[in-house]
Amino acid sequence: MKKIILASSSPRRKELLTTAGIEFEIHVKEVDESVPDGTPPAEAAKMTAARKAAAVAEDYADCVVIGADTIVVANGKILGKPKDEADAESMLRMLSGIEHEVITGVCIIRNGTPETFAQISKVKFYDLTDEEISAYVATKEPMDKAGAYGIQGLGCKLVEHIEGDYFNIVGLPVAEVCRRI
Repeated sequence: MKKIILASSSPRRKELLTTAGIEFEIHVKEVDESVPDGTPPAEAAKMTAARKAAAVAEDYADCVVIGADTIVVANGKILGKPKDEADAESMLRMLSGIEHEVITGVCIIRNGTPETFAQISKVKFYDLTDEEISAYVATKEPMDKAGAYGIQGLGCKLVEHIEGDYFNIVGLPVAEVCRRI
C-alpha cells in the first residue's frame, strides 16, 4: 500500500484516522478557500478539499493524499469558523432549535487522479438560551470550528439528535474514506 498523506492540520481528523488504524503523515499547504458566490454547499466543500489535496499532492505524487473540508449549512447559509466571540454567538443563535447540515467534502488523490465526494449529516440543536450560548462561547471551544461548535467536545450538550455519520460531523467520514483509500 502506498504511503498516505493527510493534507490537514485538524487534530480531529488526525485522531479519527489514528483510531481507525491508518498509518499516515500530515503535510499541509495554505490554499485559497474562497468559492464563487452561489456555489452549492456540497460543491463548495468538495472544491476546497480538492484544493488542499492537490496542493500537497504536488510534492507527494507517489502517495495517496487525503484533503477534507467541513462546513455547516443552516437555512441555506454556509457557516464557517467564527471571526470572533460575537460571530460565534450569532451562529449558535441561528442554530438554536433547528436542524442543519454538516457537510464534509473529501478529495483522495491516487496516482495523480482525484476522487472527490461529499458526506452530509444532519444535526438538530435544542432550543438554546442566551446564557447557554454565552457560557459555551466563553469556553473558547467554538472558535476554531465550522458552525461554532464541536460535537465531540462540550458542544455535545447542544445536540438534540443527529442523522447520518457522527464522524462526518466531527470532521471526516472515516469509514467511507477507509473504503476508498
